[in-house]
This record gives sequence, structure tokens and C-alpha cells, in this order.
Amino acid sequence: MEELAHHHPQELQLHILDDQEAKEGNSSQPISIITNSQAMITSESKNLWWWIRVALYSLFVLSGQAVATLLGNLYYKEGGHSMWLASLVQLGGFPILLLLYFIPTPKQPSDPNNPYIQIDAQAQSQSQSPSLKSLALVYLFLGAVGALNGFLYSVGLLHLPVSTYSLICSSQLAFNALFSFFLNAQKFTPYIINSLVLLTLSSILLAFQSDSEDHNRVSAGKYALGFVCTILASASYGLLLSLDQFCFRRVIRKETLRTVLSLIVHPSIVASVIIVVGLFGSGEWENLGREMDGYKLGKVSYVMNLVGTAISWQAFTIGTIGLIIEASSLFSNSISVVGLPIVPIFSVVMAMILAIRGFVSYAYQYYLDDNKLKAQRTSVGGDELGVRWALNARIASVNGYL
Repeated sequence: MEELAHHHPQELQLHILDDQEAKEGNSSQPISIITNSQAMITSESKNLWWWIRVALYSLFVLSGQAVATLLGNLYYKEGGHSMWLASLVQLGGFPILLLLYFIPTPKQPSDPNNPYIQIDAQAQSQSQSPSLKSLALVYLFLGAVGALNGFLYSVGLLHLPVSTYSLICSSQLAFNALFSFFLNAQKFTPYIINSLVLLTLSSILLAFQSDSEDHNRVSAGKYALGFVCTILASASYGLLLSLDQFCFRRVIRKETLRTVLSLIVHPSIVASVIIVVGLFGSGEWENLGREMDGYKLGKVSYVMNLVGTAISWQAFTIGTIGLIIEASSLFSNSISVVGLPIVPIFSVVMAMILAIRGFVSYAYQYYLDDNKLKAQRTSVGGDELGVRWALNARIASVNGYL
């Protein structure tokens, strides 16, 4: 105390301030360590959830595309021939997504006293909802492009063999890369270029080995029409994915479940209206009743095919938009191209399931017949030779039918 009394008041004040700063510095060190640890934990948690979302969206893309392609091929093979209806089921299944609007979404924390929330004026301005006019223009344009894309694909699939159709569809990855470069400033590293080349080559090899059909079944004019329509469909699909990414990041600027649904539902409504107008304007709607009656698998299978195709395409669309949000349109399209080899695998699995089901059904019928003959022998007291003769006759008749 005596030494402090001899110091100048200003020196004494500076000494006290230095002691306070030293104490605050020592006390803030553990707080800084805790904050950094919490930030690392939060970052790792977000990274894990990002991979989970990407895996889930990829599953939607791969499974939806495979099932929808198989059902669409089955529709044409078993007697369906309406291009407008085939286009409508690609986009008209959006009502099933309306149920997802009732899922509660967590609100963003906005407590200014929370030290872990940083409020940025620019981020707040970007997070504001776009104008209704901007959204209307976006949805109208995306819906028109989607309707055109669905119809062009339907025409191409109707007039081209599956091998040629798949080969041309693989070009959508190149179109998507081109549009992403101009619209979304997509950067191309050697790894990305190598991935695009390998994915395109794999789909080409798959297309050449998928079947041995040729274009002798259709006229040269229809074959040329299908070829041109498929090229245009691939280009429009690549453009559509790039536009989805561009509109989402430049216009909508939100990453919520409702924005994802809006980017699917509203353009689908526009596209469905356009396709329905084309369905009635072309007069194809008058033949839908006869088409259902003439469907080889029956009316119930006809309806189930259309419903299953619509649901599958909606699952594919959810996965596609989700991957665009989480990564990019080019990544989303790459996952779609990866799914091309899955289609024949699904086809083989379905064939095995049907074959096993048929064998089990036949074995069960044999079991029922055997029990019936045993019951008859017990009730009438017939001899064993007569029962065996009846059983062998039944088996011979079944084998002759097969």
C-alpha cells in the first residue's frame, strides 16, 4: 500500500487496468477453447447430416428412375400408345406431395443475445422471400420446359429402340455440364471431367448391350423423328436441371422443405395443365377407354401401372431437386446416369421374383391337390392304386398344359 501511494494517480490507474486485462485474458482462454470445441462438434454434425441427406436423395433418384423406366416400358409393351398420357404420368403425380406440407419444420433461431448466432445484414436481405411476380415467372417457365421435356421423351421412347434411346439420353450429362458452366459458373477439375467421360462411356456400353433391336420396325421418318426428339429432350433436361439450380440459388434463396416442394409442385401444376390441354387438343383422350380395355394385363394392371409410374417419377424428382440443393445440378445428373445400369438389374430381380412366385404357386396347388385326393380316399374308402392313378393323371394334364 505504501508503494502504491507513492505512484502517480495515472500510473496507478494504468496498473489497475493492466491487471484487469490480464485477468480477463486468462479467464477468456477456456471460454475460447470451449467455443472452438463446440464449433467443431457442430461442424461435424452438420457434415454427417449432409451426407445422410445426399444418400437419401440419391436413393430416391436411383430407385425412382429404375421403377419408372420399367413401368413406362411395360406400358408401351402391353398395349399403351398415348404419348400425352405417358407424359402426364411423369409430372401429374404431384398431389401426393401435398401431404408433405403438413410436416412441421423447425424455425431458425433469432435470439440476438445468443453469442453463437451471427446476424448479417446481407444474409438477412438475401433470405427475404422473393416477390410473387418473380416466383410466378419462374414456375411458369420451369413448368413449360418440363412439359416440353416430358413430351419429347415420350415421342423418342415410342419411335426408338431402347438401346438407341438410352444411348442418346446419356448425352444429357454433357448438355447439363454445358449449361451449368454458363448459368451456374460450374468449375471443371480433372476429376470432374474424368467422371463425366467415364459415366457417359458406361451408359454408351450399357446401351449397346441392352438389347439387339434395330430400327427396321419403324419407318425411316418415324425413326428420324424419335432421334431428333430424344436429342432435344436430353438438351432440355440438362437445361432444366441447370435452371433449377440457378432459380433456387438466385431467386428463392432458401433451403427448407417447403421451398423444395414448391420448386416441384408449382412447375408440375403448370406442366400438367399444358399436357392435359395437349391430350384433349390432340384427341387422344377419346382412345383412352379402348386402350384400357385392350391392355394385355387387364384394366387393374393398367391403372396400377400409371399410378406406380407417377409415384416413381415423383420420388425421382424429389431426389433430383434435393441433390441440386445439397450439391449441384451436375452432381444430380451424374447420380441419374449412374442409375442407368440399375434398370436391367431391377428387371432381372423382378423376373426372378415372378419366377419364384410362379413356382411357389404351382407347388402349393400340387399340395392342395394331394390333400384333396387323400381326403377323397378317406371318405369313400377308395383303394390306393385308384388314388395314385388319379393323381398321376392330374399331373400329366398339368404338364401337357405347360
